[in-house]
Amino acid sequence: MAVSKVFLFVTAMAIIFELATARNITVGSPGGSWDLQTNLGAWAQGQTFDQGDDLVFSYDPSQHDVLEVNKANYDSCTTSNPIATHTSGDDVIPLSTTGMRYFICGKPGHCGRGMKVAINTVASSGPSPPGTPVRQEPVTCTQRWPPELDWGWPSFWPFKLI
Repeated sequence: MAVSKVFLFVTAMAIIFELATARNITVGSPGGSWDLQTNLGAWAQGQTFDQGDDLVFSYDPSQHDVLEVNKANYDSCTTSNPIATHTSGDDVIPLSTTGMRYFICGKPGHCGRGMKVAINTVASSGPSPPGTPVRQEPVTCTQRWPPELDWGWPSFWPFKLI
């Protein structure tokens, strides 16, 4: 029972810590947004996107949308066969994996006028997510404590340090 309470506590703390370290990054902010006026390429170059962050696209849904596309469609501004389509005007996209992701506006002519952004998500600099194994080196004790009591280890103890 005590072990399950400790496990629950540790799991809850890991989730809270993960939530506390993740950021909501609004595309184009603070000086712009998902629009035709913001230099989205320059904006993205000045950002660091960590795994676990959320990318927020805020825009007028009657004017714009957000399509996640592959690199070829990003480069050519092709709107067919998007990976995902977002149209709410307040889209939150979790950056749950590392690597490049590509977003364009699907409205005619917008991508060609610069309304596109490439996001490189890097591994989080924080602790590993819950459930990720952590490599630990074995610990070896080579000296008795205190050193002046070198009378040996009692044979009735169920374990030895040496």
